[in-house]
Amino acid sequence: MPVPDYQSLMLPLLRFVAEKNVETSTSEAVEGLAKILSMKDEDLNAMLPSGTQFTFFNRISWAAMYMKKACLIETTRRGYYRITNVGMNFLGHSPKLSM
Repeated sequence: MPVPDYQSLMLPLLRFVAEKNVETSTSEAVEGLAKILSMKDEDLNAMLPSGTQFTFFNRISWAAMYMKKACLIETTRRGYYRITNVGMNFLGHSPKLSM
């Protein structure tokens, strides 16, 4: 599976954070979602064109940023977040994944 765009990672990330139900780091999310999505090593090691960051990590970070703006997750400290009540309510409505 090639690296999904950040929009496609939003729902899997929210579900991952909800299942943990504790503070989650971006690194933990990258590792967990890589397993869930059966990502190949070459896709996980793909870099942004600038060569400064792994593409998958970057896309997870963007997904988290937009979910923070939607109040689905909240920052607990730098690089860490947890699901909010709004996020739990959203998941309670059984959103569908469209990939």
